[in-house]
Amino acid sequence: MRDAAPRLKSLVEQVVGAPLPLRIRAWDGSQAGPPGAPVLVVRNRRALRRLLWKPGELGLARAWVAGDLGLEGDLYTALEAISGLVWQRGEDAPTLARSLRDPGVRSAVRGLVALAGPPLPPGPPPEEVRRPRRGLHTKRSDRRAISHHYDVGNDFYEIVLGPSMVYSCAYWPAPPPRATLEQAQHDKLELVCRKLALTSGQRLLDVGCGWGSMAVHAAREHGVSVVGVTLSQQQAGYARKRVAEEGLTDRVEIRVQDYRDVTDGPYDAISSIGMAEHVGSPRYLEYATALHRLLKPGGRLLNHQIARRPQRDETEYELTPFIDAYVFPDGELALVGTTVSLLERAGLETRDVESIREHYALTLRRWVANLEADWDRAVSLAGPGRARVWRLYMAASALAFERNRLGVNQVLAVKTPGSGASGLPLRARTWN
Repeated sequence: MRDAAPRLKSLVEQVVGAPLPLRIRAWDGSQAGPPGAPVLVVRNRRALRRLLWKPGELGLARAWVAGDLGLEGDLYTALEAISGLVWQRGEDAPTLARSLRDPGVRSAVRGLVALAGPPLPPGPPPEEVRRPRRGLHTKRSDRRAISHHYDVGNDFYEIVLGPSMVYSCAYWPAPPPRATLEQAQHDKLELVCRKLALTSGQRLLDVGCGWGSMAVHAAREHGVSVVGVTLSQQQAGYARKRVAEEGLTDRVEIRVQDYRDVTDGPYDAISSIGMAEHVGSPRYLEYATALHRLLKPGGRLLNHQIARRPQRDETEYELTPFIDAYVFPDGELALVGTTVSLLERAGLETRDVESIREHYALTLRRWVANLEADWDRAVSLAGPGRARVWRLYMAASALAFERNRLGVNQVLAVKTPGSGASGLPLRARTWN
């Protein structure tokens, strides 16, 4: 008798205490759940064993990355539905330990154990980062974390990011399809250059330069000399090739170097676009102080950084298990107010904070569409597990920005000299 899906639906609903918003198709071909809803495909009993041994987000992530779970239908609709059960139940939602005090829940869990079968769960997928929690944000650990995320393969990132090869929030003049991702990324780079007031002959330090897009744009369009630093060997090789093809080797230098090791200041301006999320709270003041030291008096910093929302108890904040294990190991998201405060403590004067949250949702949806449009090639380049990681994290992140669970801000700061002359016009928002 094919009854795995109805049994699974009933047992899960008893455990979570809410109707299951997705349809389930189990390994035996049975189905259950609301007609017309996205279908969660439970391909084998191993998926249940993963969830039972690691309930919640990490178990789901392992099953998804390993291919034990699949999805048919709109990914965004499915993630919205799942998030209500896994991520958005609120700080007052009962913990698993409290739920297990309920005899009905304990009985349902025993039923899931019986349905899952006797073998122990397999180990985590190879895409999962496993490392000690000691010594976070040392130069060595940061190199490992950056390599995990960025050294996936330049060909893979070309599929996702498109010709611009910019891996940060674009600045859209209009929503797609009226504007393209390439135009929006060009506009973002130009926005940063205008905020920094770059002029020919100046020196720019691009911290976390990625594949060289900002460095090339600033040198080509504004005539500045640029030093770009990254910890990724693959990014550096790609960026150097672009610089040579553009004929900019006399004005752009790409280094594999930690920002803490840059000593050839002062610079007229510094751009840090999508890099500060990797710094970590214990090191953030050190980061801000290093950039302050590298700026000349009157020099400007443009810090482009994802921000999270406040929690009731800030001491309990940690990066979500999926993101920490599969996407940005050791990464941390700060409150925008914390970022501004630490930049100011380092001696910088904050002159403008611009939220571009909605722009990141549009950017991420475009990246997901790029990945899905060339899925087979992406899988051949990065492997099925890594491709599934990127599809899930980008789609879930798009929803987080749309629903105001995440934000992204450009903070313009100045190393204001003792005279107090910031060098900014009275009405600085001329870049809009």
